[in-house]
Amino acid sequence: MPTTPQHENTHEHLRLLAGSLDSGALTQTKLQINELHPAEIANLLESLPLQNRRIIWGLVNPELTGDILVEVNDEVRLGLIEQTDDKNLISAAVSLETDDLADIFEDLPHAVLHEVVRSMSNQDRRRLQSVMSYDEDSAGGLMNLDMVSIRPNVNLDVVLRYLRQRGNLPDNTDKLFVVDRNDRYLGVLNISDLITSSSKKPVVEVMETEEKALSPTLSANEVALFFEDYNLVSAPVVDDNNRLLGRITVDDVVDVIRDEADRSILSIAGLDEDDDMFAPVTRSAKRRAVWLGINLFTAFLASWVIGLFTATIEQIVALAVLMPIVASMGGIAGSQTLMLVIRGIALNQIGDTNSRWLLWKELSVGALNGVVWAVVVALITAAWFNSQSLGLLIGAALIINLSFAALAGATIPLTLKRMNIDPAIAGGVILTTVTDIIGFLSFLGLATIFLT
Repeated sequence: MPTTPQHENTHEHLRLLAGSLDSGALTQTKLQINELHPAEIANLLESLPLQNRRIIWGLVNPELTGDILVEVNDEVRLGLIEQTDDKNLISAAVSLETDDLADIFEDLPHAVLHEVVRSMSNQDRRRLQSVMSYDEDSAGGLMNLDMVSIRPNVNLDVVLRYLRQRGNLPDNTDKLFVVDRNDRYLGVLNISDLITSSSKKPVVEVMETEEKALSPTLSANEVALFFEDYNLVSAPVVDDNNRLLGRITVDDVVDVIRDEADRSILSIAGLDEDDDMFAPVTRSAKRRAVWLGINLFTAFLASWVIGLFTATIEQIVALAVLMPIVASMGGIAGSQTLMLVIRGIALNQIGDTNSRWLLWKELSVGALNGVVWAVVVALITAAWFNSQSLGLLIGAALIINLSFAALAGATIPLTLKRMNIDPAIAGGVILTTVTDIIGFLSFLGLATIFLT
């Protein structure tokens, strides 16, 4: 039976659950829940208010607990862990693959961690330590230690017998990694080549030696770009000595891409992709208050600039009507450049070699659009207020503001990047402040000089 995408099923699942909960049919609800994939259950839990979330979590089969905790976002995970007894948490953690355990390891209570580590073999402990020694948003943090490696001097029939003896392959295994006796990475043997080539050939004759390996310190975003550029299903991760550490698979990269998209959208409003949508009101209000405070400060700054020209505005009331046009046009023009540059930075398409050219290009675009729209706005203003001088004045202000907006939209993210500040988080606020201040200053300043 064909399945529909998870996000299309969520509303239907929520409707069915709501009906079952309202009727008190918890047995039916439990059956409905545990027939779903862990990722679907995780998505449902994130979509439920806290009271219903607690009920549903209590109905989930214990064997699904670990996989669900890996799938939910950080804040929801912490809440679910608080509602789960230590015995079930230990069982859930022990059932996870090493890389998945590393994702939730620091969120588990100390008593649970102690028992989990104690139950692990020495090899698994070393594996866990290896994964956790890297930042979670790096190739080392993403890598999976469950992989198949082979020697280059054995025949393909030996490899096939070895695989049959294993009984199964790790998920998303499209290639085997060829290493020497010291586990140094030599290349890959594609499963397709293993199946279609003569079984009497040695691995060294069939393997590919040109496939690049990833450094464990590579950022998650760079890993995603690497997979996109080379259309990969999996890729090896090696240390500075070319020793094979693990592999990264496309399912982890898809998660990176989704998380990056969520982060980029939410960070513009000062929010975090790991925030719980149904967190208590006071917690959500406190979190958002900080960002509102920052925006309030920038708004007062723009208002202070307007206050410098109170006398001018009192003499020419039309200025108050036209001020938003200058600021709004500058804000839009700057945002276009800002988003373009932020995207270029994320895709590693902008650097020291081309940033200066980009600045001149965006400045030229801003100036050209400034001239075009200055003529349009000037004609409308002159006809509206029957004042050619006012039309010329707002036209000049638009040219100035759109030029500065384009320049700011390009320089702000590049500067923030050099300061190790995420441009997606702070860029919008800074740009809005710049375009408002320059717009008001240019428009009201010119009016003070030429019209009063």
